[in-house]
Amino acid sequence: RRDIERLDDLSEVLAEGIRCGLENRDDALEYALQFGRGIDEAVADRFIEMYVNELTEDYGDEGRSAVAELLRRGEEIGVFPEPVRLDFV
Repeated sequence: RRDIERLDDLSEVLAEGIRCGLENRDDALEYALQFGRGIDEAVADRFIEMYVNELTEDYGDEGRSAVAELLRRGEEIGVFPEPVRLDFV
């Protein structure tokens, strides 16, 4: 039970961080560029636009199904030595 509470807390902290980044996009981009290994600002901004959005915080049932399908396909081609137990928190 304690582990579930910790996961809930961690999930909320991550969601808050995502929301903060989305609400303060320019500052978040400036911060992220420090770790971009010389990536152009426009390229980084486009990357963020594609991969960091409201779905990052909660991708819903469709996203969960997509993750399950990705893992199923990975199992099918032998990427994983045994079935992956999927548990969304």
